[in-house]
Amino acid sequence: MRTITVPQKDQLNSESQSILESVEKKMGQIPNLYATIGYSSSALKSMLETETSLAHNSSFTAKEREAINLIVSQVNECNYCLAAHTAIAKMRGFTEEDTLEIRKGTFSEAKLDAAIKLAQSITNNKGNAGNVVLENFLNAGYDEKALVELTALVALRSFTNYVFANTQIPIDFPLVQAI
Repeated sequence: MRTITVPQKDQLNSESQSILESVEKKMGQIPNLYATIGYSSSALKSMLETETSLAHNSSFTAKEREAINLIVSQVNECNYCLAAHTAIAKMRGFTEEDTLEIRKGTFSEAKLDAAIKLAQSITNNKGNAGNVVLENFLNAGYDEKALVELTALVALRSFTNYVFANTQIPIDFPLVQAI
């Protein structure tokens, strides 16, 4: 099988180079996954725009979005995204124990637990969460806007999970323990 490599910026088209320069200024580095997605400037641009858009006027805090990212990446068994989003979740205030609890599909705070379980169910069931999990999410205080945004977050994270699954590029974040 052909090995997919992480491209250097100068191997990418000018639009991807420009986008990645902005990422580097913001993050201080270019994650290997972003560089690899940069093989397609359209995919890179749409991923980052979706990420930004879902953070603006969101039903979920940055911390809650990281919990969703963690459970989706766990279900999809994406070691790259688990490593990246565990690091980010810790920057957002979760402890190591919290991240492990989330990855197991539960959380001690009821409202966030409902969101985690819905994201897990959507990911496990090819989009169809099931009535009980969906009803629990809505009863926890979330609304239709939150449902649509959570579904978009699942799709976005699944995209990055799938890119890693098909490239197996080197993980450039601290590895996480298996559960």
